[in-house]
Amino acid sequence: MASFDYDEFGFFHENAEEWGLAYPGPPMVRRVAVQVEPGRSVSALVWGDEPAELVLLHGGAQNAHTWDTVALALGCPLVAIDLPGHGHSDDNPGGRHDVARASRDVATVIEALAPGAKAVVGMSLGGVTAIKLASLRPDLVRRLVLIDITPGVTPEKSAAITAFVSGPATFASFDDLLARTVEHNPTRSVSSLRRGILHNARQLDDGTWVWRYARPSPSGQSDGPHFAGLWDELGGLTMPVLLVRGMEPGSVVDDDDEAELLRRLPDAVVAHVDGAGHSVQGDQPLVLASLLADELD
Repeated sequence: MASFDYDEFGFFHENAEEWGLAYPGPPMVRRVAVQVEPGRSVSALVWGDEPAELVLLHGGAQNAHTWDTVALALGCPLVAIDLPGHGHSDDNPGGRHDVARASRDVATVIEALAPGAKAVVGMSLGGVTAIKLASLRPDLVRRLVLIDITPGVTPEKSAAITAFVSGPATFASFDDLLARTVEHNPTRSVSSLRRGILHNARQLDDGTWVWRYARPSPSGQSDGPHFAGLWDELGGLTMPVLLVRGMEPGSVVDDDDEAELLRRLPDAVVAHVDGAGHSVQGDQPLVLASLLADELD
């Protein structure tokens, strides 16, 4: 039975090499836990030792390490949060799609670790959480960046993602887990997917593997998320909003979503990213880093 020694800060050189980034040495990154209520905490990666300029919120079934290449390319101080029930964060008692509770948890983390951040960036589930956060606590969201998500996501648009996330609860071996992940992400390099699994899964004492995220409840596996109620909250925002839309298959944003966003927020900006599906930070991290650098400037 193979055993895997996991050093979560030992892969940054692989990210840099894969994307042709200069790598003078390991970046300054530390893991911090913030208590959001008695007995429950949310974990985050803090990059750099200066006040954070960005807050990054990953998608469902991901974790804070999904942003590693983007963070390396940016080279600025930032905080990448493990959403409740993901990575090293405690579960969200309201379930994985309780964005109101998740947004309150995220607000507590931002207040503790990044109160002066210039922008909050949210991808997929992190994006709808960021919309709710911006509505409830606009003082913490000076700019909002949505990565391939609007409240127009429907069960039909997210069916492939839901099917993958709701797959087997355990895997007999790492190779089985990797094979399933490669099948779901045919355009990504095997090395990047292997690295992502090591960040997002763990090996049990019996040698089997399980994901680090809280699996959807059986009642929620068939119909996927419903976030249409957030359109009104998004339309009421006053801070600058940027939508980054993947233009390849796998994206959950369509032309109707983009039109509805611009109808409700005429001053919003939309950036189309070729070569990227839903996970823009995984498919085109350097393009995304450039867009975020523009936001900071």
